[in-house]
Formats: sequence, structure tokens, C-alpha cells
Amino acid sequence: EYAAAAKAGIEVRFEAKGTRLTVDDRGAVTGVVVRTPSGTESLASRAVVLGSGGFEANPEMRTRYLGPNWELARVRGTPYNTGDGIRMALEIGALPWGHWSGCHSVQWDLNAPWHGDRKVGDNFQKHSYPLGIIVNLRGERFVDEGADFRNYTYVKYGRAVIEQPRRAAFQVFDQKVLHLLREEYRIREVTKAEDMTLEGLARKLEIDVAGVVATVTAFNAAVQPGGFNPAIKDGKGTQGITPPKSNWALPLDTPPYVGYAVTTGITFTFGGLRIRSDAQVIDCEQRPIPGLFAAGELVGGLFYHNYPGGAGLMAGAVFGRIAGRAAARAARGG
Repeated sequence: EYAAAAKAGIEVRFEAKGTRLTVDDRGAVTGVVVRTPSGTESLASRAVVLGSGGFEANPEMRTRYLGPNWELARVRGTPYNTGDGIRMALEIGALPWGHWSGCHSVQWDLNAPWHGDRKVGDNFQKHSYPLGIIVNLRGERFVDEGADFRNYTYVKYGRAVIEQPRRAAFQVFDQKVLHLLREEYRIREVTKAEDMTLEGLARKLEIDVAGVVATVTAFNAAVQPGGFNPAIKDGKGTQGITPPKSNWALPLDTPPYVGYAVTTGITFTFGGLRIRSDAQVIDCEQRPIPGLFAAGELVGGLFYHNYPGGAGLMAGAVFGRIAGRAAARAARGG
């Protein structure tokens, strides 16, 4: 897996947790202290690149910065992105930057494990909600499911779920759209119920029955005429209800009805370190920290409130290469 690194003479070390950056009298980074099974070790270096992710897997930091209930969110990926790189940089004076109370999160299966399952992968996510409605335990809608294509709403709606009672929500569809649901709805590890009546579906999902019936009745009456086309923003919306559904609004009137239970799954956090265009970390006096570079999730200031799908991967790829080149120049004394 690391043939290219081995060919370049790069040693990849496992079970070596970074605990502290070392600096000289000028404040320049001179290496990193790591903890291994055999003890603590100091690794000297003329440049360090931090690429250890955000604090999404740290319940204490999530609660401190994101707010109440975030310690109870599921983590979509690794349990090891606990903010260590951010903490080490802040300890030597790095400038915290970006939307520290914001994060990337999605609607995630209610009974998914606390951390990512590599066998199931991303299939715990549930992204076909624009085709139906989303309700909470009271049977109430709380977002505009058709505000935009899912790539532009799925992150902020993941956050909306954690604000609901018991951090739970339910995506409800009828027979008309079931064939359009993404493959992730067909996995074995899914929390769902099906019934020929809305009342029966609500009981199976343990949602307030009267609330669901009232919501669907009002929703169906509010759906406006027009052509349904999930490939475009078709403008087929509702009128007279709050929240509205701006596109892809179809009445739920064709059984069987199917509901999928979801909670919030966090992907990564938005707050982090401020960097220059060459990925060098900046301190609280707006000066570059010699020998310290950063890339990936721990870079702050890239995303605020919402997120367009795939942008984090691009940011990591771009700044990773920039940081690597800049660190190499610094190590050579350039």
C-alpha cells in the first residue's frame, strides 16, 4: 500500500500518536513528540505537516464547540480524528480559524454503530429525502426537503436532525417513488418499517400517530399541480404550509408507505487552523509559524454553515500537495 513512500525512503509508522510539537527559541517547529507502545519518543524535523483531521471523533470537543447533544452523534468514519493536531498547534500559538460551531453531518441510520463500519461503508447515509418527507417523533416536518438538490442540503439537514426530540427523524415515502431511492436504502443493515396505512407505519416506527396523519393530510392538500421530474428543480412545490416543500412535492397517497429511521452522523468539523496560500500555519499575531504546515480537515475557514458535496475531498487533495511541497522547500532551507 505504501510502495511509493518506501521507494522514496519514507518510513510509515503506526501506533505513534502525536502528543506535542517541539519548537526552538525563535518559535520555529523542530519536530514532534509521539507516544508509542514502547514509550515516548521525540522526532526531529525541519518541517512538520499536520494532516490529522478535525475533532469529529472527540465527544468533549464536539459538545464544547458544536453545542448540546453533539457528544451523542454517530461518527461516520474513524474514531481517531480527535483534534490532536489542532490542539498541538494551538498550544504553540497557532490561530484558531473558521466556523468552530459548524460541521459536516448527514442523516445516518438510527441504529448504526457509534463509529464507521468499513464493511457497510457509506451506506448508512440516507440521501433520497427530497423524494418524500422528513418528520420527527411528534410527526412534524421541520425542513424543506425540496429546497435544492441533495448535494446542497444534506449537510445542514444532518444538523437539523440532532435538534429534534431524541435526535431522531424519519424519512417517509410511498409506493410512487420507492423505485427511485438510492441503493443505500436496500442494504440489510437498515432501520425501516412498512405498512399499508400511515397509522400502522407510525406505530411501527413509534412516532406520534395523530401527528403523522395530520402532517401528511396537510401536506397532501398543499401539493400544487405540475410535472414531477427528479432530474431538475421542477418547481412542483407546496403552498400554505410551513415549512414548504419547494420542489419534487408529491402527495403521499399510494401504499405501501415506507419509513426509514435516521439520526445525525458527523463527518468532519469546520473549525481549525488558519493557513497561508502555501499551507503554512499562521499564529495569533498573524505571522507564519516556521516549519509548520497543515492540510485537510484541520484547516479552518473553508466551509461555513453548509457544504457542497465533494468539496472536502478536493480541499484535502489540493492543500495536501501544496503543504507537502512547501514543507519540502522549508526542510531544504528554501
